[in-house]
Amino acid sequence: MPEPLRPKRILTNIDSRSWEHPADRAALNALRQIPVFDEVLRKILEIFGEKATRLAFLASAVRVTPAQYGRVHALYQEVCRTLDAPAEYPLYVTQNPTLNAAAYGMSKPFIIVHDTLVKTFDDDELRFVLGHELGHVMSGHTLYNTMIRLLLALASMGFPIVGLAARAILLALLEWSRKAELSCDRAGILSVQDPEPGLRVMLKFAGGTSPEANLAEFIRQSDEYRETGDLGDQVYKVLNLLGMTHPFPVLRVAEQRNWFESGAYERILAGDYIRRGESPPPYREDFAEASKSYSESAKETFGQAADAARKVMDGFRAGFNRG
Repeated sequence: MPEPLRPKRILTNIDSRSWEHPADRAALNALRQIPVFDEVLRKILEIFGEKATRLAFLASAVRVTPAQYGRVHALYQEVCRTLDAPAEYPLYVTQNPTLNAAAYGMSKPFIIVHDTLVKTFDDDELRFVLGHELGHVMSGHTLYNTMIRLLLALASMGFPIVGLAARAILLALLEWSRKAELSCDRAGILSVQDPEPGLRVMLKFAGGTSPEANLAEFIRQSDEYRETGDLGDQVYKVLNLLGMTHPFPVLRVAEQRNWFESGAYERILAGDYIRRGESPPPYREDFAEASKSYSESAKETFGQAADAARKVMDGFRAGFNRG
């Protein structure tokens, strides 16, 4: 069973904008501006459908309940209360040797955690992971995460609609996905209400599962990025690596520490956060400039995707008309 609970502030009615990274929002806005992107999205959803997608992801997974993975269930209940989730989304454990978890779904989101992660992580580390994935759900990321998974699967099978044009859209989705991870690391921190477990999770993701792994040394490693010029520039350069869904763990450590040290974490715990249905408070106005800066740096990536979008739809229409 989980370790004894520490008192936590319940973040009543918190809006996901309170933890979202400005680059996440800017990338998602740019993604939605790609011509006919919504039409591409709808077409793929028509092919697979909500039920078929859920069955594909959950065919070999175990539903978490009080009687099934009771420790995970108790921790998940706690995280849902802390973030005041608007609903309790289904949680599953699946057999997989990698340390990973994910949130998927379209109109009905769900969360999957790998059994190896459950066995390897302590309670606070698992709280962080569950809070991170719940952050994806509450931020509305699951539709796009599901799109990425489907497009990657189609590409690996050589499906004819996934040519160079569709790959451009996939690259734009991946560009956004890397930024979305930074947002949800913040949700994970708020779930635990302690910055250290998230740093330990990144150490383990990077390979530091051995008792010989040293968190202090890993943090010093992240300092190299913070001490060699502007952290934002360093992060964005590395996050632009094509084909990756997640930023490198050491960069996520640097971003977590940057956010914590900015004072934003303390403001939220003090109750100074956006509530669902409210407009952002004045202290977030500086995000507009950060978003503008990111939008310029990502212009080439999303520009290429926009140019390719109509070619993708032509491929869809041609392929399905022949069918």
